[in-house]
Amino acid sequence: MTQNHGNAETAHPTQARVMAALDATWPAAETVRRDGWVLRRGAGGGKRVSAATGAGDITAAEQAMRAWGQAPLFQLPQGDDALDAALADRGYATIDPTVLYAGPAAALAGTGAHMGLAYIAQCRPALLDEIWREGGIGPGRLAIMDRVSCPHAWLMSRVGDKGCGAAFAGVDDDVAMVHAIEVLPTLRRNGAGALLVEAAARFALANGATSLTLAVTEANAPARALYERLGMAQVGRYHYRVHPEGDRA
Repeated sequence: MTQNHGNAETAHPTQARVMAALDATWPAAETVRRDGWVLRRGAGGGKRVSAATGAGDITAAEQAMRAWGQAPLFQLPQGDDALDAALADRGYATIDPTVLYAGPAAALAGTGAHMGLAYIAQCRPALLDEIWREGGIGPGRLAIMDRVSCPHAWLMSRVGDKGCGAAFAGVDDDVAMVHAIEVLPTLRRNGAGALLVEAAARFALANGATSLTLAVTEANAPARALYERLGMAQVGRYHYRVHPEGDRA
């Protein structure tokens, strides 16, 4: 996807490329490719690592997910209309419409938009666990970070004398992705989120990536406004379809 900004033309990674980077930098506990499906065992790590993608016999995919103790859940990238309609016919509900953003790492690394500091660490500081715990990011998602095999780092932003923001970044060749961005509620709107994006962009550049990407729910208007203000552009969307029996499936 290409967007024009003034006289400059910036090429962004495609939706498919960003989805591939999402898988590489935020991996499921187990991934099985079978009969047209990519099936993911999430091990309590949330929807991104638990949803099936692809095309094939829906009943077979449902059975495989139930065998793992997971409710049937499918991730539908924008344009996957046939599967979306088939799941709707089965009574599956739409949840968590999500927007994919991308921006040039070189530009994002040097915005200088806010005063403060951001740190890039190769191991997870205890303070980040506290920030994530307050934001509802628990052991299942922390375990994802621990099993990432691509170049990765933990990010912490500090404004004044307080560590207030946490994030995780991974690099998949030329595309970096930042995950689990969380800022303490009492310290939001002070630039901590922008500092995390800048730190992620610096890490991306240091590891050979030219694009920084992320996924954010459509409903998170403040975060989306921040990313767009920093110069990131929408490059795709996805949503989930959840079985009508939900967690009882």
